[in-house]
Amino acid sequence: MKAKILALLRERGAFVSGQEMCGHFGVSRTAVWKAIGQLKKEGYEIESVQNKGYRLIEEDAEDLSKVDLESRIKTKWAGKPVLFYKSIDSTNTAAKKLAEEGACEGSLVVADMQTAGRGRRGRAWVSPSGTNIYYTIILRPNIEPDRVSMLTLVMGLSVAEGMQEELSGKKEDIFIKWPNDVVTQGKKLVGILTELSAEQDYVHYVVIGVGINVREQEFAEEIRDRAISLDGAFDVRINRGRLLAAIMEKFEKNYELFMQTKDFSLIKSAYERLLVNKDNKVRVLDPREEYEGIARGITDRGELIVEKEDKTLINVYAGEVSVRGIYGYT
Repeated sequence: MKAKILALLRERGAFVSGQEMCGHFGVSRTAVWKAIGQLKKEGYEIESVQNKGYRLIEEDAEDLSKVDLESRIKTKWAGKPVLFYKSIDSTNTAAKKLAEEGACEGSLVVADMQTAGRGRRGRAWVSPSGTNIYYTIILRPNIEPDRVSMLTLVMGLSVAEGMQEELSGKKEDIFIKWPNDVVTQGKKLVGILTELSAEQDYVHYVVIGVGINVREQEFAEEIRDRAISLDGAFDVRINRGRLLAAIMEKFEKNYELFMQTKDFSLIKSAYERLLVNKDNKVRVLDPREEYEGIARGITDRGELIVEKEDKTLINVYAGEVSVRGIYGYT
């Protein structure tokens, strides 16, 4: 109830009468009054005026909570339900446990802080409170296991598009570094970790965990040269809940397009428009062979197409291969 009332007040931006809320939600005046009181206790500034009703005052968007996220996420299934934790070891760890217990597709695990956040190849992901966005979504796609890696690219695209929506006038400064790093100013904003439970030809579930650097912060020395935050890069104060809701809307759209063909054919052009590597020189760091070339886009399977000096085209599969720019991270 609280989330529904909050969403209605935010949508209207004006006074809404208690009577209208009663009719809209099919509840009593007492239930509305109690929900409004609880929202006020949680820090929402709501003005009450006799014969006019209730109005949400402009919000200080710092706090992230279950109620706030539920009031903002307008999707059909992506990001529903929200499972919110002030502190947790890892959203991916929690999501896998929930998936094993039968949690539905779209379930979203969000934390204000992680005590054991993880990145690719077992790296630690520093996750302080009140600073960034940490979430994991549970999926149950009817696809072959070897196609799951493409879902990481789907999420990368969705995060970038969600950021563009929030930044509006500065959206042209958000890019994707293949396969799924969201970057700006040559530095990394986002980390994505996808894990799955599968048999040889069947996927039980997939969890995609995302960490987004939002607030301006002091990064650890070993990543300082390649990490950046949204607030620091764009001199803005990003609303974390609104950004996450925008990402869920983009992800639902992109995931459904992906599932129509079970490949990237319907969203490839959207991805390539944001691909910072496209038509630029890259160095492919393959354990078997390092080589340079020009990135020409991606295949329908999400592989990076690299044109070598001799004009041969190589399709690079993400896996354990890394791609860097010739003169820096991107």
